[in-house]
Amino acid sequence: MASFNKVILLGNLTRDPEVRYTPKGTAVTELGMAVNRVYTAENGEKREETTFVDVTLWGRTAEIAGEYLKKGRPVFIEGRLQLDTWDDKQTGQKRSKLKVVGEGLQLIGSRPGGGGGGGGGDEEGGSSAPRSTTRSAPPPKAAPSAPDDDEIPF
Repeated sequence: MASFNKVILLGNLTRDPEVRYTPKGTAVTELGMAVNRVYTAENGEKREETTFVDVTLWGRTAEIAGEYLKKGRPVFIEGRLQLDTWDDKQTGQKRSKLKVVGEGLQLIGSRPGGGGGGGGGDEEGGSSAPRSTTRSAPPPKAAPSAPDDDEIPF
């Protein structure tokens, strides 16, 4: 049987990310996201519902999240669903939790206090934040078209 496990989320962080490291030195960050859905009820009234999602990021993506993201900041996450199960030590019951393992991260919006402009750096003199941790191939180059007689520059 075929299966497909892909999640795409756009929302705001509910808490500051905190980067930790495994004993082998791999970075891991747990994020809390709020994702809103606006819909119209049967009576015509607009309603909004919020879903809270836990996201785990690993490696360099986790480090970037810890460096550039703060509570309230919008973020775009691509990843997969994962079900964690464990035995509750206090009650002895089986527990489970569905979460997202993030495989890609895109920072949304501008940096707080950064403003617009084309300097390419931030206030501290460093470089700008990376916009994405996912890699994609460059767009294919279009074949040069023959210039129209009216478009020949002089």
